[in-house]
Amino acid sequence: MYIHRNLENIDLETICTFPQNEEELYYISPRFTYPLTPDQILSLLQDRHEPTVVLNKHTNEVVAYANIYGNDPAERTCWLGNVIVSPGYRGTGAAPFLIGVMLDKAKNSLGSQTLRLACHSTNSRGLAFYAKQGFKPFDLRITKTEEKSMITIHMVKALI
Repeated sequence: MYIHRNLENIDLETICTFPQNEEELYYISPRFTYPLTPDQILSLLQDRHEPTVVLNKHTNEVVAYANIYGNDPAERTCWLGNVIVSPGYRGTGAAPFLIGVMLDKAKNSLGSQTLRLACHSTNSRGLAFYAKQGFKPFDLRITKTEEKSMITIHMVKALI
């Protein structure tokens, strides 16, 4: 049902419609401000790798997006970032497909042995999803912005 490809500029407007409110956008990135704009995504991509979209195989509709950052070849680890699924495709298998693609890219394209991610403590749906995908908590941090502070749980999955 799903295929993937690298992000293209034509995808940006569609991805900007995925976050449904300010809190959801904060979960994607504390650096973003609501509403999400293509310029915000492009600005963040300067230090990102493997920006990837998932498409509905039958309609070619962009249904999910993620990227990788913090690639550390010496430690053979990197971080999963900016994971978002279109509201109409949540619970349809798009998210597990996206995570599988990103795990593969981290391992085979970037040579990582582990993939890490940060998930906010208030994002219980995200935490449960990542645990189901095999990610385990290994640390927590307090994420501070001008508006608020939030506990961020760091999770990891081995790629071996």
